[in-house]
Amino acid sequence: MKQQLFYILAITVGLSACSKNWVDTKPTGEPTTAFFWKSDEDLEKATAALYVPMRYESTWGRDLFWIQDASDDLVVGRVKADGENIKNFIPSGREGYLTGGWNDLYWMLNKANQAIEGIPKSINTSEAVKNRSLGEAYFVRGFAHFWIAYIWGHKDQGVPFDGPENAGYGERIPPQLKSVTDNYAQIVSDLTKAAELLPLFDTYGADDRGRAHKAAAWAYMVKAYAYWAQYDASKWALIPDLADKIKNEGHRALIDNKASGKDNYRAVFSIANNWSSEYIWSVTSGSQGGSEFPGVILENKGWGIYNGWGYFQPTEELYQEYEATDPRREVTILKFGDKFTYFGVERSYFSTNSLSGFQINKYMEPYSYGTGENAGTNTKINPSGDYPTTALNLPLMRYAEILLFKAEALIQLGRNGDAAAPLNEVRARVGLGGIANPTLADLKHERRCELACEWTDRLQDLKRWGDYAKINMPLHGRSHAVATDPNSPYTIKQIWPARSFDPAKHMAWPISPDEISRSNGAYNQTPGWK
Repeated sequence: MKQQLFYILAITVGLSACSKNWVDTKPTGEPTTAFFWKSDEDLEKATAALYVPMRYESTWGRDLFWIQDASDDLVVGRVKADGENIKNFIPSGREGYLTGGWNDLYWMLNKANQAIEGIPKSINTSEAVKNRSLGEAYFVRGFAHFWIAYIWGHKDQGVPFDGPENAGYGERIPPQLKSVTDNYAQIVSDLTKAAELLPLFDTYGADDRGRAHKAAAWAYMVKAYAYWAQYDASKWALIPDLADKIKNEGHRALIDNKASGKDNYRAVFSIANNWSSEYIWSVTSGSQGGSEFPGVILENKGWGIYNGWGYFQPTEELYQEYEATDPRREVTILKFGDKFTYFGVERSYFSTNSLSGFQINKYMEPYSYGTGENAGTNTKINPSGDYPTTALNLPLMRYAEILLFKAEALIQLGRNGDAAAPLNEVRARVGLGGIANPTLADLKHERRCELACEWTDRLQDLKRWGDYAKINMPLHGRSHAVATDPNSPYTIKQIWPARSFDPAKHMAWPISPDEISRSNGAYNQTPGWK
């Protein structure tokens, strides 16, 4: 019975329906999809469950960020062997930071497949809810597949995929596709279907915010095309019109509250703007649910007030990338002596934990609430520091990135003059002067400064641009004479040695050898990792 067969082979039986609270209307017994799809409520509950793994530590709570930590922007921070192995491009593939994400991304894909198979057969359901739910299922399948593909997919070998539209689905091990470009083709197909079925974000009421919408589907098509373009340059031509559709039909725009450049940019990362015009896709959060990433990057032990974890610390190289007058630098990075509000009290930043002398600042707004540096007075954070979620949504895609992809596509198409408008729209928002005829170097700089320390993947940018020397260079930080003194003088020192990124091996990450062996020879290891 196909409905009871899981998408990914027996190697991931730990992803069973009961383990992830897959919605089921059957009153007792083992969960089964046979009892779904009999009312609008069934459809809404089932599709809502598709998003649950987005808040897990194994996905966008922390673990998928370890592969982005392997860029030149960040260092591990605290001693963490698995994270250091990933940073140094020497993982075994068995690290939980890799296998956990693989498992939960395939869980999302599997459940989306079940929804895609079941929703068209639903009874006693309205056409509007049926279409939206099917659109959500196609979006989640494309979104999860995208992350799997670009992390583990290689131009000479794709990642496993199957779906109910394919003969043999549910009765075979999902085939490993020939190339990651085949995965991208499937992803774009799914997102196209999703966009046709989904409503616009601004039609959603408060209770449905966080569900997939048209602009999110178009946006991940843009990103899939940009990643695909490293193997097929013709894909660049498909991006500008999609970017315009996101603006004109999807009603997405940069936040511009006419404040100063710093406050204008800082507003993007505020709870009040969780659902602003710049929002495209986020991990929906709440004080007792959502992504724990804001706590993961907070100073270890939070200066004795709240339980930060102290990971993912910015480098001197990232700090120096910014123009001296760029207000995004201070919004993005805390350095010794910088002022910030912490539980209602202004303080000057220092760190006894930071290897680099810096901390990510973008997600700190929720910690500004409360009084007298008393964490218990702050209703915007989880009272449990063991699960340090906040009321700030964690952005995974925002409109600024769409503008930069449009600029990049135009530059790649030789239309540098046309690229000035989208690139300068991003710069003007923070008070920086325009660039008349931007080059790819200008685009790379702007993308790094605008999107630093976000889930946009600086490492993947460097890989697709072929900037391997930047990946390999040693990284630096600031060593302060007195770690508890915000005004302490510092020296620049190397905090991470040069690494050995080899494009013949490291363009994609290794699949767990245990997954390979349990497939009985059906799957091959990522090229270069055999």
